[in-house]
Amino acid sequence: MTDDKTPSPEDTAVAEELKGVPEDMIDKASLSEGELAALREQLDAAKQDVLYARAETQNVRRRLEKDIADARAYAATGFARDILSVSDNLSRALSAIPADKREDESLKVIVSGIEATSREIDKVFASHGITRIAAMGMPLDPNQHQAMIEMPSADAEPGTIIQELQAGYMIKDRLLRPAMVAVAKKPD
Repeated sequence: MTDDKTPSPEDTAVAEELKGVPEDMIDKASLSEGELAALREQLDAAKQDVLYARAETQNVRRRLEKDIADARAYAATGFARDILSVSDNLSRALSAIPADKREDESLKVIVSGIEATSREIDKVFASHGITRIAAMGMPLDPNQHQAMIEMPSADAEPGTIIQELQAGYMIKDRLLRPAMVAVAKKPD
């Protein structure tokens, strides 16, 4: 051995041969202090590598579990976006029928059918965590609302939503579609 801290090539060869052998099985009398120190360093490095590998495995498992939970929770997002247009069209159909015509016997069945279909869509939305975003009278929130126009208003504070042009929806805690709104501004 060249000095107490640097192992000689023979010491390194012995250490390589003893790699993987439990420490209590090594005859300490036949090893020099340098060889023992090298073996201890290798053992400490191996222990550290095992700890890092365990931590990384646990992190990967947690990420996969989160990805699976997100996939389950938000699997219907694309389909829900497509169905929103159906819901919008039902709402438009109901609002297009004048109040005096709703009592007409020839249209009463059609109106009740559209209303029943609209209620059923709302029920399905609720069962899948799809909720309508509150807009009217609320301050503009760029995370949930999309301002389409500004309208002068003396009755509402500037930045307050005064008209909902298209309803917005959330799926659980994610934005499905922003509400398209008209926002109040100071009158000219």
